[in-house]
Amino acid sequence: MALTLSELARLVDGDIVRGELDLLVDGIASLDEAGASELSFLGNEKYRALYLVTRAGAVIVPRGVEEGPEGCALIAAENPSFAFGLAVKHFVASVERTFTPGIHPKAVVDDSAKLDPAKVRIHAGAVIMAGAEIGEGSEIGPNSVVGENAKVGRDCLLYANVSVRERCLVGDRVIIQPGAVIGSDGYGYELVEGRHVKVDQVGIVEIQNDVEVGANTTIDRARFGRTVIGEGTKIDNLVQIAHNVQIGKHCLVVSQAGIAGSARVQNYVVVAAQAGVGGHVTIGAKSVLAGRAGATADLEGGQTYSGMPARPFMEEQRSRALIRQLPKLVERVKALEKKTAPE
Repeated sequence: MALTLSELARLVDGDIVRGELDLLVDGIASLDEAGASELSFLGNEKYRALYLVTRAGAVIVPRGVEEGPEGCALIAAENPSFAFGLAVKHFVASVERTFTPGIHPKAVVDDSAKLDPAKVRIHAGAVIMAGAEIGEGSEIGPNSVVGENAKVGRDCLLYANVSVRERCLVGDRVIIQPGAVIGSDGYGYELVEGRHVKVDQVGIVEIQNDVEVGANTTIDRARFGRTVIGEGTKIDNLVQIAHNVQIGKHCLVVSQAGIAGSARVQNYVVVAAQAGVGGHVTIGAKSVLAGRAGATADLEGGQTYSGMPARPFMEEQRSRALIRQLPKLVERVKALEKKTAPE
């Protein structure tokens, strides 16, 4: 449904910087593809060149931006990307989850499982094992498995081929993308008489409320006790989280990151792509571990770290700058050696 510019500004909690209040906007698109009746946004300065030539009818911009393409209406918002997301939900109905309760006839639900068929949705091929609990409003996707005595809270969405193994706990409003495995065995072996003997992994995984887990991510059960993913944390695709890890609230863990056994990641930490956290290492609150960084020792909170081993960002940058100078330094040393060499 089309919105006027004034209605759109109210929807996204923004302020109209430029444009007619009754301008009609009927869709959303990127800066380079938007037309005269569509909305786009400027969320990153690297897209400013596209912004300056966009043909969009309206653009959501950061507060303080007052100039733009001729004829383009502007709405200022604190967070243009988030504001644009609100508009997307309005214009693209498919973004909103539709929930139709019921159990597909080709699903397998154990008689001892605890769920209300009128308040959950279980898709074809899904398996709900003995003693498992599924909260109201939750949806279990095709071929997903909820193991024995596992619990899935209210309003959760497990996409296709998700495995939640026995006794693991999933809180409310959790989203688990396709192929993720919650509660796989931790990687534990002891070398006994020349052979690697498996160490039993008898703990669980606890995922707290409002967490999202990306596709093909694996979160290992604890050797004993719990592996914990804190409230509001968002985990990308292809992440490995090992046994007994404790991740705090509202953290971001990006694709291909690995967090080794018994590590502690405190609240509001960002672990960027391909970064690694060593076993038993603690990452302090509100830290950023940059891409491909490797934390081998405890890191204080509130700083950005990079490199291997990880150290404060500016310190690492200075070291890299010196390393780039090494070839020239070597040449200078060779020249000095020739000058000082005995005849």
